[in-house]
Amino acid sequence: MVFLFIMEDNSKQYGQQDFNLPHDVVTLPSQGKFYKNKKKSFKVGYLTAQDENILVSAGSNNTNVISDLVRNKIYEPDIQVDSLLEGDVEAILIFLRNTAFGSEYNFKLRDPKTNKEFEHTVNLDELDIKKPAQEPNEDGHFEITLPKTGSVVKCKLLTIGEVKALNDELDRYPTNVTVPVVTNRLLKQIVSVDNNEDKSYISTFILNLPILDSKFIRNTLSECEPKINLERKVKAPSGEELTVRVTFGVEFFRPFY
Repeated sequence: MVFLFIMEDNSKQYGQQDFNLPHDVVTLPSQGKFYKNKKKSFKVGYLTAQDENILVSAGSNNTNVISDLVRNKIYEPDIQVDSLLEGDVEAILIFLRNTAFGSEYNFKLRDPKTNKEFEHTVNLDELDIKKPAQEPNEDGHFEITLPKTGSVVKCKLLTIGEVKALNDELDRYPTNVTVPVVTNRLLKQIVSVDNNEDKSYISTFILNLPILDSKFIRNTLSECEPKINLERKVKAPSGEELTVRVTFGVEFFRPFY
């Protein structure tokens, strides 16, 4: 069992609700190292009949429903969901699904050799947490020496709120304009360059950053982010191997309806 769920006494009022509700404690993949309060675990409530109404009626691609679901189930008054890392939100979603519907997640896949459909089951209890390549400093930042320029940059992981804001900003660009996907993301990730925290300096540095260094930052942060390993190797009936990835959305809960 990868995730720690501890039943707690609910005799006290707590969290974002003003009444008593049963809950468990979910240990975060990040161990709270990237948050000011350094909380390693959150109190999380169970899905209720009211939540079930929302899941049944929601559209299959309604990501706002999932955000609202997590927001309503975290019983921590000092926590804003948008301030969380993706891996921690994924752990909470897996907890909610496991405690409501069980840990078996069935996929319908297609055999790449025969093109025939087959089913495969992933046990969500068996999903492990990827060990970060390096630990952050006390501010939750990573120090990275770039291979091409030799500069030392301090970078941070983006929260789900920052990722959403970035995507919304990029979506507003006209279709005939080059969208600054890479540079805008780097501008949010890089905290300092050679101890210089001036945003104008960092912006100019990013515009002239060699692709080798840009990719190095992206790959390093990916390796350092505490996340659940959502990929599984699956052998099709023909013997061909393919990779399946657990994804999160309304359909993560909807197969039961």
